[in-house]
Amino acid sequence: MKPGRTLHPDEIGALVALVGQGRLSEAEHRARALLAVHPAAGMLWKILGVALMRQGKDPLAALRRTAELLPLDAEAHGNLGLALHDREQWAEALVSLSRALGIRPNDEQALVGAANAMRALGRARESVALYQRALRSNPRLPEAHNDLGNAFLELGQSEEAVACYRLALEIQPDDALIHCNLGNALRQLGLLDQAIASFRHALDLNPRSVEALNHFGNLLRDQGMLRECASLYRRAIELEPARADGHCNLGNALLEARRIDEAIASYSRAVAVDPRSALAHVSLATALRLQARGADAESSCRAALAIDPGYAEALSLLGELCADQGRFREAEELFRRAIAADPHFPFGFCGIAAHRKMTAADTAWLEGARSVLARRPPLRHEINLHFALGKYFDDVERYDEAFGHFRQAHELAKRYGAKYDADKLARRVDRLISIFDEPFVSTSAARGLPSELPVFIIGMPRSGTSLAEQILASHPAVFGAGEVVFWDTAFGAQESADLAGGARRLSSIAGDYLERLRILSGGAARVVDKMLTNFLYAGIIHAALPGARIIHMRRHPVDTCLSIYFQSFFNMAAYANDLAHLADYYAQYVRITDHWRSVLPTARFLEVPYEELIQDQEGWTRRMVDFVGLPWDPKCLDFHETERTVITASKWQVRQKIHGRSAGRWRHYEKHLGPLRSFLEDAPR
Repeated sequence: MKPGRTLHPDEIGALVALVGQGRLSEAEHRARALLAVHPAAGMLWKILGVALMRQGKDPLAALRRTAELLPLDAEAHGNLGLALHDREQWAEALVSLSRALGIRPNDEQALVGAANAMRALGRARESVALYQRALRSNPRLPEAHNDLGNAFLELGQSEEAVACYRLALEIQPDDALIHCNLGNALRQLGLLDQAIASFRHALDLNPRSVEALNHFGNLLRDQGMLRECASLYRRAIELEPARADGHCNLGNALLEARRIDEAIASYSRAVAVDPRSALAHVSLATALRLQARGADAESSCRAALAIDPGYAEALSLLGELCADQGRFREAEELFRRAIAADPHFPFGFCGIAAHRKMTAADTAWLEGARSVLARRPPLRHEINLHFALGKYFDDVERYDEAFGHFRQAHELAKRYGAKYDADKLARRVDRLISIFDEPFVSTSAARGLPSELPVFIIGMPRSGTSLAEQILASHPAVFGAGEVVFWDTAFGAQESADLAGGARRLSSIAGDYLERLRILSGGAARVVDKMLTNFLYAGIIHAALPGARIIHMRRHPVDTCLSIYFQSFFNMAAYANDLAHLADYYAQYVRITDHWRSVLPTARFLEVPYEELIQDQEGWTRRMVDFVGLPWDPKCLDFHETERTVITASKWQVRQKIHGRSAGRWRHYEKHLGPLRSFLEDAPR
């Protein structure tokens, strides 16, 4: 073949025919041979690029050269854009696809590809118009309907997303991924039965669909079915072990089951398989925070921000870490940075409201929170925004509006399907009372360990337990460990070992627990554990650790219940979603704590009325310090100045001086009390 020979159109035609016949390798070699003679022939580069692309080889160099040589060829720019799209090089892909659309505005592939690139670049709202243009050109594009649904879902427009997915399924009814996406949108709307049906259909069509396994698992996790969702997540991980989101999902289930060490292991695996996953780093930080490993959690947050400096979740969690340490101004600045990075990020607004008293001057906050809510965000976000707005209106003394938002938050939370089982709790309390009677407690205590290291603070949520811990932890000899996950599992192990003959195992249980405290405490003389559900386990605690002190915080029942009702516990406390259930739960709490009062020795069980503590701070503080066997230290009166990590919802309140504003708070909501009035007004105060 002689240099300089003119390229004949028949040679181009022959190459096109080879590609059309699927003889791609032959077309590739022939095109390369011709390019040796005609290196500036754009059509040859174009054919070579297509042949390489269809063989799964790297076509980028050929496609780039084609676009340079054929700047007015829409297909050349489109091919390059789609190849870049497939490699997730979104910014470059969008440039090339936009050039293609400038030449051929209604190219369906280019429109969908450009829209996908926009979504990947965080421009979901702009992508909607491109998907819609593609569908006006061809309404029978299932991928465009599906991807438009994905865009609407990202924008929090779940109903619009459902409509798109249904249209896609009319065209392509056996697509497992579209059924999975439909299930996810239905889940966001709280239509759980329909969502379950969609996920099951997706898995029937494709049992190896990792997307369906993960999303179905998320739905089951929302319903509190932690064992079932963990099974689905593990199947997804077996199929694709290199996906960080699968490990994160399993970590989430383990975290909600309070299996924090295992959750950290899952999140660490997510980081290992994808060190560039900001989600994995933030998830790990969340679990580390719950272990009071604030420095490690902050390091993980900063790793996420190094990957994505505008990652609102990381900024918000960093704000929570600052708030845990009492650095509320820094926390608010981080929450505001999260909102600036994503003006529709609800947790930035929630964080601001949670960590200070809101005032009528917070009009910008109110407008922003209402604006996010008006966009109908995903259900979880909508719930938290209602709680934040309830807190705002309570702070500014607009009580009817406050209660309306709290009630709406709980009504929405019920859609997740977590149920309160009153009969189950009553049976459990019956069993605890029958097992841990006075003879068992007194005789088994002789087999426990007499350590005075542990101090347990028990009570209902929002009854002053965090305040009591903060007071005691202000003593130089005391370490506040927060909520130590242990006794629920310990009771289960003891019960399965036949409690009548299992008392000999108590010293082993006690030894395990004391070792955990020693690791946490750094040599303190006393360690405070304020895990709230320990009010169920005071009997086994005393039997295993007869030298431990148990402080029971009591608060006016209606104030306690309303304060619980005004706090977001999400799926961790289903009883809180309904005032009647809340009243029933409180009645069972009274039953079991009345029993402990009757069987535990007074030298080891002290009741502290919250209202009396705030009226006589020094008197009750001295009594608590004396009760735990320590000399008086005046630092306990200045508890609000103590620098320590506090993770509970009361982290702001425990850093304020004692005041009586929360006592009798229920009177502001008297007309809304409903079952709380009939169930609780005669309960012990």
